[in-house]
Amino acid sequence: MNQTIDTATARRMAEAGTIRGVSIIGQPGGWSVMLKTGLLEKPLGSQKQDKPRTWRSLDTLTEYLRKDLSIVRIDGIDATHHSNADVNRPGRPDAAARMKRAHEAAAYDAWFRAQVDAGIKEADDPATQWVSHEESMARMHKHLDQLEARAKGKH
Repeated sequence: MNQTIDTATARRMAEAGTIRGVSIIGQPGGWSVMLKTGLLEKPLGSQKQDKPRTWRSLDTLTEYLRKDLSIVRIDGIDATHHSNADVNRPGRPDAAARMKRAHEAAAYDAWFRAQVDAGIKEADDPATQWVSHEESMARMHKHLDQLEARAKGKH
């Protein structure tokens, strides 16, 4: 026999009007829901496992009840055992590394944009001496010719 009520069953029960009450219970790591049906009271469970489902945020939980199960009345909230520390949920070191890379990328992007803006402002300054592509290529060819002549003179 199941110890919890899965979402699909809870949705059918809510549509049929057989849910007589809803309580939100705080526990380490978040919040869970107790559904009352007649004399029975069972937790709302996860889809794949027969264990109570938890939400880290009370706002997310109430939104889920309202939107997914059409439950808008809650009988009570018991926060006696609630804490933000989740003893059952493993840490996410990959998330920390991903966030670090995202912050580094954002910092580089900000630096790069500042460099481009500075270059654009400098280009608008009449005191800045810009060299055209043609003149730059002519200078480079002259320099290469000088290097080639010097290399031939050493043989």
